[in-house]
Order: sequence, then structure tokens, then C-alpha cells
Amino acid sequence: MNPDPARIRRFTGWRMACILLAFFAVVIAVNVVMATVAVRSFGGTVVENSYVASQKFNGLLAQARAQRRMGWKDEVRLDPGRRLTIALADEAGRPLPGAKVSAAAQHPLGRAPDIMLRFHEMEPGFYASEEALPAGRWNVRIDVRRGEAEQHLLKEID
Repeated sequence: MNPDPARIRRFTGWRMACILLAFFAVVIAVNVVMATVAVRSFGGTVVENSYVASQKFNGLLAQARAQRRMGWKDEVRLDPGRRLTIALADEAGRPLPGAKVSAAAQHPLGRAPDIMLRFHEMEPGFYASEEALPAGRWNVRIDVRRGEAEQHLLKEID
């Protein structure tokens, strides 16, 4: 059975050019979409100067070791009114009264402005924020100072 010569289409240079153009059009379209999504979802720089940040790294490690040696325990939660609560205890489990607690809540993608949180002590070792967090995901950097001791916490809150 020989195919009908009238029905056989030849593979020409124009057909190859169309296939190549279609292929690269799809690749370019996908790249444009991915680049647009990446630019719109990136919240900004992590550090202004990576060299300066790297020079501080050993100091940050020493600070983390000192913080671990203190043995403070923390429990961070959101109450039903979306206020942040923190329970602080020493390594023996006794409450830590009289601490100065402050925090900054940052949206993970930088789409919302930072929220500064002020805390007051509700009972010994139990602190509650005066401000409520809006719905969503937040990275909260909590600073606790008690006398000369200092602790820094980073918590993700949903």
C-alpha cells in the first residue's frame, strides 16, 4: 500500500522555523511569568551588607551560647484575641518575674508593616502583649531583659 502522494506533506524549513519559534515563545513566556511572581513576592533584602553581617557572626554565636547557658524556658502562644502571651521560667521551672519584654512582628514576605508589641506582666513570669496581631503568618522577634541577662527569641506565629 503506497500512501497517496497528494496527502504526503513535506517537512520544510518554514515548518521547522515555526516549531522553533513556538518552543522559544513558550520558554520565554514561562520565564516572564516566573520572574514576575518572584519579584512581586520578594519582601526585600535580608541584610544590607553581607560582609558586615558575616563579621558579626561569631559574636552572634557567642551570644546564643550564653543564652543557652541561662537555661530560660519560654512558651509563646496566641490567645483567642490574637494577643501574644509569653510564659518565662528558669531552668528549674520557676517563673521569671520582673522581665522587660518587647517584640517586633514582621510579615514573612514584607507585605504588611512591622508591628511593635509592648508587653505587661499579668502574673509572675506570664506576659501578654497590649496589641493584637492581624490574621496571618508572622515572624516575631522577642527581646527579654531581666537585670543584666538578655534573651532573644524568634518565633513563627500563625
